[in-house]
Amino acid sequence: MSEKVGDFILHRLTEWGIKRIFGYPGDGINGLMGAMGRAADRFDYIRVRHEEMAAFMAGGHAKFTGEVGVCMATSGPGAIHLLNGLYDAKLDHVPVLAIVGQQARTALGSDYQQEVDLQALFKDLAAYVETIVVPAQARHVIDRAMRIAAAERAVCCVIVPNDIQEMESAASPPRTHGNVLSGVGYAIPHPVPDDQEIDRAADILNAGERVAILVGAGALQAGDDVAAVAERLGAGVAKALLGKAALPDDLPYVTGSIGLLGTRPSWELMDNCDTLLMVGTTFPYTEFLPADGQARAVQIDIAPRNVSMRYPTEVNLIGDSGEVLRRLLPKLKARARPDWRERIELNIRKWWRSLEGKAMEPANPINPQRIFWELSSALPDDVIVCGDCGSHTNWYARDVKLRRGMMASLSGKLATMGSGVPYAIAAKMAHPDRPVLAIVGDGAMQMNGNAELVTVKQYWRRWKHPGFVVLVVANHDLNQVTWEQRALAGDPKFEPAQNVEDFPYAKYGELLGFKGIRVERPEDIARAWREAFACDRPVVLEILADPNVPPLPPHITWSQAQAYLTALYKGDPDERAVIRQTLREVFSAWLPG
Repeated sequence: MSEKVGDFILHRLTEWGIKRIFGYPGDGINGLMGAMGRAADRFDYIRVRHEEMAAFMAGGHAKFTGEVGVCMATSGPGAIHLLNGLYDAKLDHVPVLAIVGQQARTALGSDYQQEVDLQALFKDLAAYVETIVVPAQARHVIDRAMRIAAAERAVCCVIVPNDIQEMESAASPPRTHGNVLSGVGYAIPHPVPDDQEIDRAADILNAGERVAILVGAGALQAGDDVAAVAERLGAGVAKALLGKAALPDDLPYVTGSIGLLGTRPSWELMDNCDTLLMVGTTFPYTEFLPADGQARAVQIDIAPRNVSMRYPTEVNLIGDSGEVLRRLLPKLKARARPDWRERIELNIRKWWRSLEGKAMEPANPINPQRIFWELSSALPDDVIVCGDCGSHTNWYARDVKLRRGMMASLSGKLATMGSGVPYAIAAKMAHPDRPVLAIVGDGAMQMNGNAELVTVKQYWRRWKHPGFVVLVVANHDLNQVTWEQRALAGDPKFEPAQNVEDFPYAKYGELLGFKGIRVERPEDIARAWREAFACDRPVVLEILADPNVPPLPPHITWSQAQAYLTALYKGDPDERAVIRQTLREVFSAWLPG
């Protein structure tokens, strides 16, 4: 039987090294799905519950492997459903290829069933988007999409009309005018700063008396190099959220996360430094960086478009973070800066004591900070942590101590709800021998997490290590938005929009054949974490949490305080509980323990 275009596309993906595809079927990709059946020995096809989850998983796969993640969806609604997950990948700069179906070429332009202008739909999203209109085009479109996605760490999209999928392939296009011949092979750029730029950067860093370092996702593979530079310069290191796993939190000069979700030591580090080194980060919030003109700055990034756009830099070193830092290190002078370094380390020690005190404050029924404080000591050494978006992200960012060898990520710049469970599934598929933890709020769990647990049910028995824990922080509130309404808009909680319906998450897990654990008392948290990570099957760990514990930022502005008080004055339904927990937070910070 002659090879069809659908078969050729999958064959070409195999040549590019693709072994896993996340997707959902539909008649717009019948030809591709038929080919998938014929190529079942070459691909691990993961069938999700919704196309958005396929895109999230492709992005998660890229984050936890460094490979191009691939997702597939049908025409019309299937393609549209991919968008949120693909935007998550785009904004976090990870390589993903989306392959989507389209109506037959003869029907396009006729307002046909499920006809959507997919070129326009994906134009803002994709670094490369192209429709295959003849079989001879398939080869170079797939090749370019894969090469660009990997080289630019971007999302690319290939649109395949359903009639094209069933046509006879043209693996070798004719050698005639108008045809092109492409080849398989990644072309990853390796920009290298010249020696003069390295010297200029070293001069600035050597001249600094109070050096701060800020790292992001671009430093995840350069942790040891960042640590060596920090030791040499006597610097403190703050971490943007996507860079949380770049350095372990037990290092005495690591101040932790930065920003609204960040720590007091990170705020003080930036507020008092005179020199700033940024490594692999596009952290967006300028108000948490040094004041304009306060610090001389150097930035290291793989992409020129990312530099000097959050804070003015004197030298921009374009290249791989680890390679650049290793070239920079011999140029840096080992100078004792005891006052600065001791101040940083003292702030960090005080902060950890303060966090423990806050976590142990009583709440109704459980202080959410304690959930995450107790988690740190229970985490397996090789765990992969997948966060979601909600008030729990505050406690993950501040309270969880990641150790060397752990991996962690979440939706960064898009900050979308619903990424936690699909990220965790992708992580487990890529690393079936490692334990995985998904951290999810009850809002995101009801948005899509509950459905995607069915995907876990479908696949978990094939995993080498059964460890897969889904923490559901059940506070019955869309809590992050509730606090944003209070602190940013000055509005009280609007219950019809914010309340989250009660749901038996642990019992639902048991219905699926998992272990279900429900925690209602703070003294049971530590035991529950140990039991969850020791279990021989997936676990749904449901912990009831108090929604009125405030996720206070490290530095409260007058406008935030004014808005907060205004919200309470207007009659917040949880006013008394909010005031009580806020006072506990404040006094615990002053008088830890």
